[in-house]
This record gives sequence, structure tokens and C-alpha cells, in this order.
Amino acid sequence: MQNFAAIDFETANNERSSVCSVGIVIVRGGEITDSFYSLIHPVPDYYNYWCSEIHGLCHDDTDDAPGFPAVWAQIEPLINGLPLVAHNKQFDESCLKAVFKTYGMDYPDYEFYDTLYASRCKLPDLANHQLHTVAAACGYELENHHHALADAEACAWIAREIL
Repeated sequence: MQNFAAIDFETANNERSSVCSVGIVIVRGGEITDSFYSLIHPVPDYYNYWCSEIHGLCHDDTDDAPGFPAVWAQIEPLINGLPLVAHNKQFDESCLKAVFKTYGMDYPDYEFYDTLYASRCKLPDLANHQLHTVAAACGYELENHHHALADAEACAWIAREIL
């Protein structure tokens, strides 16, 4: 796969619509050409302990952050015409659909690929298929795991290697 946008969301709580950060990495011609990161004011607007424990974000980080529609207005031109790639697309795609629904936005039915699924098929002997494990097997050392941009970059690296 030569042209795509890797995407990763972090959520504030167990509601898929509660996206509180997004990372996007654009790949064109097999090379990373652009990236985007933003905090997002989550809906519903509360953080549960476990989510904050994973990604380190809390109210203080997102109280003044823009809402999803404003953030997506910046992302949409970057990803126009590109398929999306996520590590565990089930999570990220469901977040995207949920937040579009929450704001009454028309979902454009993005084409999504899954590096988690692909890694299970192409790298079956790994101890597990977590993002950091698969990234390492593909020659990428993931630092700052659960930061949306860092995770999107790891996903992009994996996708270039196995999709």
C-alpha cells in the first residue's frame, strides 16, 4: 500500500464518541508526507480512571480543546481520497462513526484497512499482535505508546511493511 492515512483515536471514557485526541499520518508514494495531531473536547465530557491511566489525558488537557467538527474540518482535506488504516480498525472506525453520529454529520463511508488483522495473517508467530509488538517486528520502535500521533505513526510504519 503506497497511499493512505493512518489514524488513531484515544477516548476519554468507554463511549466511542468520547474521542479526546486524534493522530493522523499521511503516506504518499510509500513515504510519510504529513501528520496531524489534536486534542478534542470529548462528548460525553468525562474521563474514567482507566482511560486516563492508559493515555494520560484528563479534563485539564481538553477543557479548552476544539470540538470534533472543528478538528475534522482540518483533517478532511488531508485524507481526501485516501483509504484509512488503523491498528484494530474495529475500535477506531467505531469511534469515527460514533462521533460523526453524535454531531449529526454525514459519514462518508471511509475505506478502512486493519494492520492488526493483517499482522495476524502475515506475522502469525509473534508473541502477541499489540501495536508495539508488531511495530518492533516491522523495524519500528514505538515510543510514547497511547499518544495518538505516535500510535498513528507506528501504524503507518506497519502498513508500509505488511499491507
